[in-house]
Amino acid sequence: MTEPANPAAASGRRVAAFFDLDKTIIAKSSTLAFSRPFFQEGLINRRAVLKSAYAQFVFMLAGADADQMDRMRAHITSLCTGWDIDQVNAIVEETLHDIVDPLVYKEATQLITDHQDQGHEIVVLSASGQEVVAPIAKLLGADHWSGTRMVVSEGRYTGEVDFYCSAENKAVAARELAEKYDYDLGECYAYSDSVTDMPLLEAVGHPTVVNPDRGLRKEAVQRGWPSLAFEHPVSLRARIPTPSRAAVTAAGVGLSAVAAAGATWWGVRAWRRRR
Repeated sequence: MTEPANPAAASGRRVAAFFDLDKTIIAKSSTLAFSRPFFQEGLINRRAVLKSAYAQFVFMLAGADADQMDRMRAHITSLCTGWDIDQVNAIVEETLHDIVDPLVYKEATQLITDHQDQGHEIVVLSASGQEVVAPIAKLLGADHWSGTRMVVSEGRYTGEVDFYCSAENKAVAARELAEKYDYDLGECYAYSDSVTDMPLLEAVGHPTVVNPDRGLRKEAVQRGWPSLAFEHPVSLRARIPTPSRAAVTAAGVGLSAVAAAGATWWGVRAWRRRR
């Protein structure tokens, strides 16, 4: 695995490394990983759990394109309407570490450390819900993060999305963070596995693809972008100190956890079409 270069930004501004989450830092879809605890607590039914298991298989084979992600988002927002945030927070408090700990790529943790040694800030950007992105980012030692934000009223999800952190919006989030924290995007890095993240990769001076899907692999070859293969999940708990109970409780699963019930139909249909 190649280490990031260490050129001093000519402008004197700060440098960040932007990381996608699913299949870039962790070995599975964070949106599907929480299906079982949510089933156990009665938020989704057995049928949804079975669907999510198959959706995870499809996701690992091919990922999801932009149209599939849009349909997934519509289904998810309908599914989680009315969910109580306190219940969601309680579930994630009990399950976050057990679910996420075995999924983090060793190569990703080393790359993050390499960037930190260079003095670069670490930013996690994901289409998963802000509620699950935040605690995972904290476990990784990230400086900042952004995820999908759901609208909340009187302690419950309304079913509306305030900001969907995917595709072009992921680049929007990167630019907003760059303005806020004075990053020089021309000196920044970005890592992703999905062709839907092309806007993010194009927004920085040092894009790299990680475990790329077919579309992104093609783009990387045409553009001469570096490509990395992450293959070895390790125990995050053994490498990074666990945050306090209060820190974990502060973040719920939100949109990313409920996607377990909604992702499958779109992934299955796409897989069948390819066959």
